[in-house]
Amino acid sequence: MIRILTDKDAPTLIRRKAVRLEEAERIVAPILAAVRERGDAALLEYARKFDGFDGASVRMEVSGSLEPAFERAVAVAANNIRQYAETQLPPEWFTDYPDGRRLGQIVRPLDAMGAYVPAGRYPLPSTLLMTVIPAQVAGVRTICVACPNPSREILGIAQWLGLPHLYRMGGAQAIAALAYGTETVPKVDRIVGPGNIYVAAAKKLIAGETGIDFVAGPTEIVIIAADGDPRWIAADLLAQAEHDVDASAILLTTSKSLAEAVAKEVEVQLATLLTAAVARPSIENNGAIVVLETLEQAMEISNALAPEHLALHDETLLEKVRHAGAVFVGASSPESAGDYASGPNHVLPTSGAARLRGGLSAADFVKVIAVQQLSPEGLAKLTPAITALARAEGLEAHARSAEVRGE
Repeated sequence: MIRILTDKDAPTLIRRKAVRLEEAERIVAPILAAVRERGDAALLEYARKFDGFDGASVRMEVSGSLEPAFERAVAVAANNIRQYAETQLPPEWFTDYPDGRRLGQIVRPLDAMGAYVPAGRYPLPSTLLMTVIPAQVAGVRTICVACPNPSREILGIAQWLGLPHLYRMGGAQAIAALAYGTETVPKVDRIVGPGNIYVAAAKKLIAGETGIDFVAGPTEIVIIAADGDPRWIAADLLAQAEHDVDASAILLTTSKSLAEAVAKEVEVQLATLLTAAVARPSIENNGAIVVLETLEQAMEISNALAPEHLALHDETLLEKVRHAGAVFVGASSPESAGDYASGPNHVLPTSGAARLRGGLSAADFVKVIAVQQLSPEGLAKLTPAITALARAEGLEAHARSAEVRGE
C-alpha cells in the first residue's frame, strides 16, 4: 500500500536516498582503463563476459523493418521530437555597435556523439529516437549507437533513421569505447542516454574528457493536484513505478479524500498490472501521497526535490516552478506522452540534478562560438581599458598587443 503522509512527514521525502556510485566506480574504473589501453581486444572480452556476445566484432550491420502500425507510431513521435528539437537550437547573430565593435556568435555541431540505448528488462526504442533525432537536427556528422542487445524494434528504428554506426555493446565497456575510441568504435565528443548504475558511474568517470548529458539515477515523478480523477493519478504514479524498484512516485495534494481514493485505486490497478513485480516494491518503498495545507507548500517541496518529472494539474502553478526536468501541465498531459510522442525529450536529469539543468536538447550537440571584429577606431576606444586591466594583472604583452596597433 502506498503511504499517506502529512506535512510533518514531508521533510523525509526531501532527504532522498543518495545515488551512491563509489562502489560502482571502483568496479568500472579498471574496465575503462583496459578499453582505453587495449581497444577492441578488451572491449570484446567484456562484451563476451557481461553481454553474452559471441561475435567477432561489436559493429552491427544496420538492417531491419518496422511493422506498419508501429512505423506509423514511430513516424508521429519522430516528427514531434524533430519539430521540438529544431526550436531549441540557438541562433547565429551579429550586431554592429556605433563604437566600432561587431559582435556575434556562430553555432557549430559536434563532430561525433554516442547514444547509449538500454536493452535490459525493458528495451527502449523510444530512447533511440530521443537521443539521435536532436543530434541529427543539430547536424552532428557521426552518430554512434551502443546497445547491448538490440530488439527488433531498435534495429528497425536504426534502419529507419539511417544510422550507419550501431554497436552491440553495453555497460562501462560501451562508455569506454565511445569515450576513448577503439579500432572499431569512433571516439565521440558527447555521450548521452540512460543506463544502469555501472553506466552512470562510467559516465561520471569519463566526464571532462568526453562530454555527457548527466549522471542519471532512478526515475521519479511528483504530481501536484488538489482534485482530479483518482484512476488517472494512480495510473500516472504506477507508470513511473514500473520502471524500477528504486523509482520514486509522489503525489502532493491538499485533499485527504483524494489521497485516500488514489491510494485505493493504486491497489486496484496493481492487481492487474503485468509489471506489478517491479511497480509494487517501488510504490511501497519509495512512493508516497502527502496531504498538505496549501498548494504553495506543495510547490516548496517540489522545488526542494527538483524532480525529473513534475505534473501540475493546476496550470497557475507553472510560474512557481523553479526546478524540474520536465513539466506536464493539466490532467490531460500524462508523463507517458512525454516519454514517447509529444515532442520534448525524455532523457532528463534525476536525483536533484534538475536544479542545474533541464533535459537533453538539440543545444547539447552544438557549440556556441563567440565572434568579435573591431574596427581600428573601435580598438582605439577600447585600448585604455585593455591596457589598464592588463597591467593591473602584470601582463605587459597583453597591453602592448593593443597599443602597438595604434602607433
